[in-house]
Formats: sequence, structure tokens, C-alpha cells
Amino acid sequence: MIRPSVRFASVAALVALSMPVIQTAAQTQVPAAPAAELSAPAPAAAPVFPKPDPANFTASTPSKDVINAFLSASWGYEDNRIWQIQAIVKTPVDGITKVVVFVGDKTGKEKPQALEFFALADGKHIIAGDQIVAFGAQPYADYRALMQAKADGPYRGSAAKELLLVEFADFQCPHCKEAQANMDKLVVDFPKARIVFENDPIPSIHPQSVTAASYGVCAAKLAGSTAFFQFAAAVFDGQDGLATPDGAMLTLNSALAKAGVDTAKVAACAATSETKAAVDASTKLASDLGITTVPTLVINGRQVPANAPYDTLKKIIEYQIKLDGITN
Repeated sequence: MIRPSVRFASVAALVALSMPVIQTAAQTQVPAAPAAELSAPAPAAAPVFPKPDPANFTASTPSKDVINAFLSASWGYEDNRIWQIQAIVKTPVDGITKVVVFVGDKTGKEKPQALEFFALADGKHIIAGDQIVAFGAQPYADYRALMQAKADGPYRGSAAKELLLVEFADFQCPHCKEAQANMDKLVVDFPKARIVFENDPIPSIHPQSVTAASYGVCAAKLAGSTAFFQFAAAVFDGQDGLATPDGAMLTLNSALAKAGVDTAKVAACAATSETKAAVDASTKLASDLGITTVPTLVINGRQVPANAPYDTLKKIIEYQIKLDGITN
């Protein structure tokens, strides 16, 4: 969910710089900005981009090599994706460089488009539309380290964190409910992965989401990860019951009973400041990652819509495994 619901619109949507090019539903507070299309009609074969003008390369950083490495990390899982760096231009602001990239598809099925972004002086971030996106030859490395250090929610799979898949979700979000089928498949297909659940409730849209998150924190604390995921599955299955405060209590208590967790103990735990701090820490982690949509799956630092088509999601994980040199 994009804090309200919108749909990722185009192959080169703003978020495509940090997320894969996927059309899916989410909820957010910040709508994505559309990319500018080239004026040429959609080609019948691979597009031939205009020859870059040397006059449009007035900045020394970032280099073409770094930009290409960044785009390869972002889009390399797509066999048909092609691009050409068209400009690396100084701006009136010291340390900020404008980059223009033409993007196309080898098959010619997609209309070529132009992407523009601004590279910042730190060499680690760009501004694309209204988003700040991780950048560099290894754009996900810092976020991967952050997740290994702080993503401490209940998990399935491996105790090791070499392949770390972290789902940020809101129990009252319908798109998060849709994503659970993907998450269950990932557990089977990637048995060496540590698959973590982190709360990212959106109370402005879902008034019962914080209560549900608090109950989940306490279910995990009192009965462990296995019980938590049984609880979570039951809450998502009965998600319609979260529409009202009374319905939420019935739904959450029923989910606890199915998971074999003491409802009275969870209610007492959920009311504590410690539990509130745990939910706040999870939402802060999402904020520190720049996450504005749920469900989001963070794959070794790389953000992907968790309700993307499963085949695409699996392909991205396999590509990230290759990038990170992980042995299956």
C-alpha cells in the first residue's frame, strides 16, 4: 500500500531506479511520479538511441562506469532491458549532477523512455522525482548491513543472515494479505534464506493496524516465531474483521487461539510501553530505508514490492544472490 492506494504505472516509473520494473498494487503516502517518454513511436525492434552529444557530459562524477554498474544492479535481472547514458551534466548546485538515461527493450515491445535523476555529492544517493534512492556500483550494500543489524522480527528459515529477506507489512493492508502467498512460496524455494517479518502499520488508513502489530509482537515474544506466523496467517485470513475495534479484538483473539498463544497474556503485553517501542522501532527501520509502500520485501538491502508476480520476484532474488556471491 502506498500511503492512499495507487498503481505503479509504467516500465520506467520513478521507483524503477530502486525497485524492479514491476506493475503491482501498493499503499503509500507518496504517489510515484511518471517518467518522461521519448517522442518516437514504439519501435518494432530494439530501439536505436540517439548518439550522445559530448557537450552533455560536463560533470566528472558520477562516472559512466558507476552509473552503468548501478543500472546493472537495478535492472540486470531483466534480460531484455537496455539503456544508454545520454548526459552527465553539472548543475548550478555544487556536487549535484543531472543524469539522463534512455531506456528500452530489446524486443521493441515497450516504448523507449527517458529517465532523469540527480546524483548527490555523497556518491551514495540520487534524487529521482520526489524520492531519495540508494546509488553507487553496489547500491544495496549499506541497506543490507542495516538490515542485518536491525531487522530482528520473527523469522522463518535460516538463522544465518547471508540471504536476508525482510517483509514490511501492515496487517490491515489488503495488498499485504495478497503478498502472503508469495512469502509462503519463498520459504519453500529459498530454504537457506532468513525470512523476517517487520511491522509497518499505516494507522492513518488502517486504524486497527497498530493494535494488530502490537499483538503480533507479543505473540512472537511469548511463543516464538512459529506461533507468530500461525497468528499472522490467521489475522490475514480474517482481515475483514479488523474493520472495527470490536471486530479487531475478536479477530486477533481468534488468531491467537489458533496459534496456541494465551490471549490474556498477549493483551497485557500489548498494552506496555515496551511493546509500543518495538512497533515504533520497526516502523522507524522502514523509514530509515526510505520505505513508503507496503508490502515491501527487502532482499539483501534491495527493495521490491512483496506482491509482485512470483516468477519475477523469484528471478530478482536469484539475481541478487548472484550479485552478492552467495552459494546456494
